[in-house]
Amino acid sequence: MPQGPVVVKIGGSTLGSEDTTLADVVALQQRGVRVVVVHGGGSMICQWMERQGTVPRFVKGLRVTDGPSLEIVTAVLTGLVNKGLVASGQSLGGKALGLSGVDGGLLESEVADEALGYVGTVTKVNPQLIFQALDGGYVPLIAPLGLHDADDSQYSGSLLNVNADTVAGEIAHAIGAERLVFLTDVEGVMDGSGRVIHRLNERSAKLLLSSGVVKGGMIPKLQACLRALEIVPDTCILDGRKPGALAACVDGGYAGTYVTSRGRG
Repeated sequence: MPQGPVVVKIGGSTLGSEDTTLADVVALQQRGVRVVVVHGGGSMICQWMERQGTVPRFVKGLRVTDGPSLEIVTAVLTGLVNKGLVASGQSLGGKALGLSGVDGGLLESEVADEALGYVGTVTKVNPQLIFQALDGGYVPLIAPLGLHDADDSQYSGSLLNVNADTVAGEIAHAIGAERLVFLTDVEGVMDGSGRVIHRLNERSAKLLLSSGVVKGGMIPKLQACLRALEIVPDTCILDGRKPGALAACVDGGYAGTYVTSRGRG
């Protein structure tokens, strides 16, 4: 059983009616594993933007978060998704506490690119609230919003929309997690032929990124794994649609892709 915390990132694509991730989280908690969950919610954000008549805009493939969009992002992530996860976790017999990166100054952030509007990158993690939740017997469920650093810019003190994969990597790094797990809707990291690569060290992961073999949403996941590996011994990217995937991973199973600091090469 892991001695340190396990950070789990749940993507919106894996939060279906048949998903077993929260049941796994509760089962791990009841075994004494300290679990921290970071969640996304992009698909629900898109649905609510459509309902509000807001047309998504993209710059170089990245979503622009203007003022009206930020209101939707905040309401969906910290409200509908976060509190829905808390309710589901507690209905399964767990103890869950819903947070965002704004609460307690958890995620200090800055604007990544002004062309993207209120989209942030993490500058510092203040993990005290996470440790307090864990010490109290709760699973922190964290929505990926940050608070812009106080400065002379127009964004000073503003909420920022931060990539959830990036947040998971930064939190795992900051709390010295024993393992970082990404649950997604694919089987793992694929090679150029579409086959799952079951094990990567840091050098091979960097080569995949620089060569362009890894694309789309897998890029920030692999980047977050590399960031976490400065502190965290093991990271993994798994198919969250498979029943029991999280529990199997924590218990040493080898489905999906493991990215480890062993054999740094």
